[in-house]
Amino acid sequence: MWSPENLFLVGIVFLFAGFVKGTVGLGLPTVSLALLATTVGLQPAIALLLFPSITTNIWQSLAGPHLKTLLRRLWLFLACVCFGTWIGAGVLATVNSAILMAILGVILVIYATISLTLYQVPPPGHFEKPLNPIMGLASGFMTGMTGSFVVPGSLYLQALKMPRDMLIQSLGMSFTTVTIALGFSMGGFGLLDADVLGVSAMAVLPALAGMTVGIRIRNRLPEEKFRKVFFLALLILGIYISLRAFLS
Repeated sequence: MWSPENLFLVGIVFLFAGFVKGTVGLGLPTVSLALLATTVGLQPAIALLLFPSITTNIWQSLAGPHLKTLLRRLWLFLACVCFGTWIGAGVLATVNSAILMAILGVILVIYATISLTLYQVPPPGHFEKPLNPIMGLASGFMTGMTGSFVVPGSLYLQALKMPRDMLIQSLGMSFTTVTIALGFSMGGFGLLDADVLGVSAMAVLPALAGMTVGIRIRNRLPEEKFRKVFFLALLILGIYISLRAFLS
């Protein structure tokens, strides 16, 4: 499976995904998963994003003054994310991958559509505390099953209406937590092997390189236009993945 052509493809995908994250501050797992799932398969694609995702999100979770505040506010959400991820990984290990690919495609379409229309998910208000474990379980379950945290995880965190720097740090914390949980869960269900993990570790370099370039040119590009192009491309890719899965 890991021919020179496939290794080159993995490197290019993570170089581009890192560039997107450096430019708009998000998208590395989403872009890499969407592009790789259609080429190497869903399970290998999820495994490949483990090391690049952890590496690029640890700094985001630690770079900021809100760590203690966020842990007090989101600890139950994050704990339930881990539990939900284990359950979702069990589904990943047993359910037909075409079905899960279709679900991933629908998730990407929903996320891109909401982001393009600038629809705002209503804030939970007084229901935040009881919703935290429910949304944590749902977010973890979807991540374990499809590798994608964006629906409902990212949308829920955005709905909490935190200040921008706090939101970015909370997303970094959540991505780091769910990626570590995903790695342990996939390992527990026998979905990882040394070759995949080795390639994932090597993919850290192009991801960081792309992210560095993206950060450097962030101020030179109209970020809002870049975000619209990014989400439009994600929408098209989600439709393609869904149709390919449904018609296969």
